[in-house]
Amino acid sequence: MKAVAYRQAGAIDRPDSLLDVDLPTPVAAGRDLLVEIAAIAVNPVDTKVRKSAPPASDDVKVLGWDAVGRVAAIGDEVAGFQPGDEVWYAGSIARPGANSQFHLVDERLVGRKPGTLSDAEAAALPLTAITAWEMLFDRLDVRRKVPGAADAILIVGGAGGVGSIAIQLARALTDLTVIATASRPETRGWVIELGAHHVVDHSRPLADEVAALGIGAPAFVFSTTETHRHLQEIAKLIAPQGRFGLIDDPDGLDIMGFKRKAVSVHWELMFTRSLFETPDMEEQGKLLTEVARLVDAGRLRTTLTEVLRPINADNLRRAHAIIESGRARGKIVLEGFSQEK
Repeated sequence: MKAVAYRQAGAIDRPDSLLDVDLPTPVAAGRDLLVEIAAIAVNPVDTKVRKSAPPASDDVKVLGWDAVGRVAAIGDEVAGFQPGDEVWYAGSIARPGANSQFHLVDERLVGRKPGTLSDAEAAALPLTAITAWEMLFDRLDVRRKVPGAADAILIVGGAGGVGSIAIQLARALTDLTVIATASRPETRGWVIELGAHHVVDHSRPLADEVAALGIGAPAFVFSTTETHRHLQEIAKLIAPQGRFGLIDDPDGLDIMGFKRKAVSVHWELMFTRSLFETPDMEEQGKLLTEVARLVDAGRLRTTLTEVLRPINADNLRRAHAIIESGRARGKIVLEGFSQEK
């Protein structure tokens, strides 16, 4: 089968940073589905792994943890899916990724694709929707109010992939006032289009930006990027007993500024359930099924902003470079493998 992989970790500007390769088609067993891939999305995690994680021994490493496709075969313990089902998922970072024509994934991590979205539109959502959902409702527990705080959430990096769906989930499923950060006209317009009540500029001091809104200190802050730059400002602006969550990887995180306000800190990694095969692994499949229902009901929309065709090394290098530039808006998706031999 065709796949895109690498043999040596490193910078994206190397011609061999990502390569077109041929690999054996895997075989489904146990609780695995064998999925024929139709579209994949690119996330910051792909770029981080590519830069820092060499393949095991002399093997190649396949990235890609956002996929839409059709079930081609099932393992002997699969109960919830049949060949031909259209599915979407983010998979497990401990296994080969979905930048390949066929891909194995545990059925517990899989949901049925929304019927109202194309393959490319759907591929933009799984990883970011799981991340945002788990942060909002499992980690920050935003339905539980903070006494005396403004019933509001500040989403730092509102125009990115996770921010784009977090805004929508907060609007669709809570009564929170949603404040998103964005610094360029196109990203400010994007977050307003997605439903943000207010937009503040993260190139300026965030505490002053939020105070100028006149709504009070927000109960919740969700930082999706550049946390190290904004941490002191977040400590100033968040309400006493507020809850702070992050998903990026700062070199260090000095949270002493939160002590006086008794702010709790929550780190989200959507791969935790699959990495540790937690007893509630199936919650991710259920979550994606619910997101699909909300999409089909018109309450959530795709965050797709660019489609590259076909899925190959050249287009994946281009997508990785855009992600690494820090100027991506929404999600970049690759669709379809070339039929050429």
